[in-house]
Amino acid sequence: MDGKETFSEKAAVHTSAILHQTPNGVLLVDSKTRIHYVNPSFVKMFHCSEEELLEQPAQKFVHSDCFERAIAAGGRLLVKESIPAHNVSYRVGIFPIEGEDLFCGIFIDISEEEEAKKHYRELRAQTLERAQEVISRQMKTAQEIARLLGETTAETKVLLVKLMSLFEEAGGE
Repeated sequence: MDGKETFSEKAAVHTSAILHQTPNGVLLVDSKTRIHYVNPSFVKMFHCSEEELLEQPAQKFVHSDCFERAIAAGGRLLVKESIPAHNVSYRVGIFPIEGEDLFCGIFIDISEEEEAKKHYRELRAQTLERAQEVISRQMKTAQEIARLLGETTAETKVLLVKLMSLFEEAGGE
């Protein structure tokens, strides 16, 4: 070779840099779902080391049979999963590597998004509960006002009836 890199060599260097720097976890497994490659983002996302991952079944770390299902379905699958024990939620796209006995999974960490949804659901439930409390208090207040108004109206009626009968009696003299 004349010292110049070929296009495919440059592409391999670029691909390696991309895989190393992407915030998405990347996992390559064989048809038996044993792990053959893992990038740093996957290691960080799943709180493990590269050494403990290699040659191990993917399901052990992703806590899902998504690779098995992808392989059974012909190689392509999109899945959303959560692993509460690791405090991680992810979306994964799985596809076969052409000409190889390998399948690639690209894992996108959606933990913050899922936590925000959970917080929103809790806030909504609290707001609905508070609204119900306000409605109940308002109804009790309205009932109390109606009761008091009814009592004073009855007292007024009794007093006016007595006054009217006094005037009728006095008018007859």
